Amino acid sequence: MHLDRLTLILETVGQKGEATVADICAHTDLPRPSAYRLVQELVGAGLLEPVARGRFALGTRLKRIVRSDHSDAALIEIVAPALRQASAEHGAAFFLSRQRGRAVEIIHVETPDTGVSFLHPGLGKRPLHACSCSKAVAAFSPDLLASKTLEGRLKAYTEFTLTRVEDLAAELDVIRARGYAECVEEIERGMCSVAAPLADTGPGATMSIGATGSIRVFTPEARDRIGNVLCGMARDLSRHLAGVEAVDPATATPRSINRPAASGTAAK
Repeated sequence: MHLDRLTLILETVGQKGEATVADICAHTDLPRPSAYRLVQELVGAGLLEPVARGRFALGTRLKRIVRSDHSDAALIEIVAPALRQASAEHGAAFFLSRQRGRAVEIIHVETPDTGVSFLHPGLGKRPLHACSCSKAVAAFSPDLLASKTLEGRLKAYTEFTLTRVEDLAAELDVIRARGYAECVEEIERGMCSVAAPLADTGPGATMSIGATGSIRVFTPEARDRIGNVLCGMARDLSRHLAGVEAVDPATATPRSINRPAASGTAAK
C-alpha cells in the first residue's frame, strides 16, 4: 500500500511536469496530510524536488535512474576502450569507479600489456576520504558525505591519511578547483593514484576515471600531467554518456604526455 501511494505520486508529478500537494490529492484521492508526508519522503530520497513554493517536479536522482542505461556493463562498454588505450600508452593501470549507494567502488580496471610492471588497484569499495576515485566523486557529490557524522570516523590507513574533517573539506575544495583528485600513500604505502569525475554535475559526477602507480613513478609532475589527461578523457566520455554528441569511445583518448619511467614494482 505504501509503495503504491508513492508510485501514484511519482506518476502524477511525472505526467504533469510539476504538481502541488493539492494537485496530487486531486489525482490520487490521498488525504492531504498523507500526501504531504509522502511527498516529503520522496523529496528526502531525491525522487522529487521542489521547483517553486509548494510545487514539485521529478528529482535529479530519479531522472538519473531512468534517463539511460547506466548499468555497470553499459558503462564499461563505453569507457573501457579509452582506459585500455591510456593503459597501453602509459604503462599503468587505469580504472573506472562509480558511486553505489553511499560508497564508491572501482568496477573496472584496464592494465598494460606492454611488459612494463604496474600496480593494480583491485576492484570494490574504497574509503571516501583515502582514495582518489572516491574523493573525486565526493568533491562533486556533497550529499555523499553530508549525512555522515565523520568526526572520529576517518580511519588512518597510513600516516598520510586525512583523518580530520576540516582537512578533508579543504582537500575537496582543492579538487573542485583543480578538477582531479590525488591519493599519495594515503591507503597504502608506496602507492599513488589520480582520478577525475566524468562531470561536475549530473550522472557523470557520480563516476570517476583514474590511474594508479608507485610513488617513484607517479611523481608530483607526473600526477599533474596524468590528472589533466584524465580531465580531458572525462569530458569526452561524459559527452558520450550524456548523448550530447556521438563520440566513438575509441577516439576518447588521452592527449600525449611524457610517460614516466617504468615502475620496478611488480604487479599485484
